[in-house]
Amino acid sequence: MANMAALNQYRTGSGEPLVLIHGIGSRWQVWQPLFPALAESFEVIAIDLPGFGGSDPLPRTTVDTLTDAVADFLAAQGLERPHVAGNSMGGLITLNLAARGLARTATAYSPIGFWDKPGRIWCQQSLGKARTLASTLRPALPTILGTSAGRTAFLSLVFGKAWSVTPQIAVDTATGAVDAPGFDDALASFADAKLHETTALASTPTTIAWGNRDILLTYATQSRRARTVLPKANHITLHGSGHTPFYDDPAACARVLLDLLP
Repeated sequence: MANMAALNQYRTGSGEPLVLIHGIGSRWQVWQPLFPALAESFEVIAIDLPGFGGSDPLPRTTVDTLTDAVADFLAAQGLERPHVAGNSMGGLITLNLAARGLARTATAYSPIGFWDKPGRIWCQQSLGKARTLASTLRPALPTILGTSAGRTAFLSLVFGKAWSVTPQIAVDTATGAVDAPGFDDALASFADAKLHETTALASTPTTIAWGNRDILLTYATQSRRARTVLPKANHITLHGSGHTPFYDDPAACARVLLDLLP
């Protein structure tokens, strides 16, 4: 059985602790474009969720068991109410950690859970098919993703400006999802994933940031639903950014977090 508190992590910078939680199929490295700006003001702690990146999988992987694993990690590391930020699946994990009183502030970039049923099914099917395709074409991925057209075709579900990432980042993004043992079970658990408690979030400063080019969790409908469900949160539109916005506009993404500081 995996030790839920022993998660692979990367630390940089100094200041108030900030824990960063990636989305499904991703790894801590997705936050790297933000590190130069964030490390000047935060102790940045970017983690790999169990079953992703360098962290061992859980016996049972759901959004809720992943949330429990991060809660155990925070306790084991002595991180008492750090700032917490997450993207996509990590966004909902962030909000649910805050609902448990475990976060000083909560920042969610394009969080899951604010969909209707067709939107949730679209997300699940799109991600599942993209991973299957990447697995099938794996030997050819360096060639395909070596072109801006290939990166655009393959990665526009997650990046708003997929053509602009480097070929290596593109390959690492695709293979990271293919190699993640927690992927299938986590994706299936989206059917039951939800924000468990909204009233407890009222006492935690909460920010929802959404790229207006997000086609996986469609900005127009799901960001509006988030505004309705969490009316007291600070809702920010990241213009020109996609579902995972950190490569699209790292400065704007970092500013969302830096603005939390006095």
